[in-house]
Amino acid sequence: MKATVSRALKTSIRMAAVAAFAAAAGTAAHAQSSVQLYGQVDTWAGMQQFPGGQRAWVEGGGGMSTSYWGMKGTEDLGNGYKAVFTLEDFFLPQNGAYGRFTGDSFFSRNAYVGIESPYGTVTAGRLTTHLFVSTILFNPFIDSYTFSPMVYHVFLGNTAIPTGATYATDTGVVGDSGWNNAVQYSTPNYNGLSGSVMYGLGNQAGQNGAKKWSAQFLYFHGPFAATGVYQYVNFNNAPGDLVNPAAFGTIVPFKSQGVAQLGASYDLKFVKFYGQYMYTKNENVVGGAGWHVNTGQGGVTVPAGPGTVMASYAYSRDSGGLNQTRRTWALGYDYPLSKRTDLYAAYMNDQLSGLSTGQTIGAGLRAKF
Repeated sequence: MKATVSRALKTSIRMAAVAAFAAAAGTAAHAQSSVQLYGQVDTWAGMQQFPGGQRAWVEGGGGMSTSYWGMKGTEDLGNGYKAVFTLEDFFLPQNGAYGRFTGDSFFSRNAYVGIESPYGTVTAGRLTTHLFVSTILFNPFIDSYTFSPMVYHVFLGNTAIPTGATYATDTGVVGDSGWNNAVQYSTPNYNGLSGSVMYGLGNQAGQNGAKKWSAQFLYFHGPFAATGVYQYVNFNNAPGDLVNPAAFGTIVPFKSQGVAQLGASYDLKFVKFYGQYMYTKNENVVGGAGWHVNTGQGGVTVPAGPGTVMASYAYSRDSGGLNQTRRTWALGYDYPLSKRTDLYAAYMNDQLSGLSTGQTIGAGLRAKF
């Protein structure tokens, strides 16, 4: 009798343990989570001479891509829903400082939280802009702020110019590659087609009309890819700062800007073609008039040996404003040492109306982790 009770007790304990394990496993399956650390370090050395400026020998960060590190994570909420977050910080490997420049915020690349669902994804925080994504995906030098002609024409013109440059130009767009106080909805992928909309707030009392908004589509199908984006802004960092421009950036005060950009690429394996067109309309403060800028970019990448040759040409012409023409071309070669590490060398020629020609030449190393 005693042995029977003992066996029954052991069986009950085993069954309870199995039930507890199954319940725990079910809970874990329902609430699985993961966190990933990742990033890249990119340094280069060479000569840099901006239009109208003097030559300088430099060792810097971000020759081909801006260095950054980040963390992202997901948590399974069940029924196809996930909580997501991303925190990403740019840094300068040449001196160890955080950000891309003095005064940059810590998580300036991305800082957001959101919900993924079968019906799309909603995120809120500091978000990478649609215009930046379209710009870098459809030019051969991708996101290089040192050698990409299209990045120069789009992001290093109106309210920002490169560190060390002294020229003035109004052919670029307003704002950064990321927006603060932003909310975004992105659709699921439908056979290679996806879309998203974003809204950025001024976050100041009495400035409810201060806003930024954009919409974008992306399409990838076999060797062909395309994008379209429209962006509207009426402030840069704070409401009213386009009317009273900072000395280092915009020369002509204005109150709003609309930008439309189309891009496409086609990969034939032995050569990949890139093309972009952008129309920028700036509304002036005085009399409601303004000026517009037409920008185009064409480029190719060609496999050569173990690496890739990159070539790109960008052209911008404004009507009104500072009445400028800008022509920029670049040629480079990227050599992979492994799946995560590559060497590169590139040359860029930059011509701006009325100024001596700018040139940048250098080589660098990029490591991803």
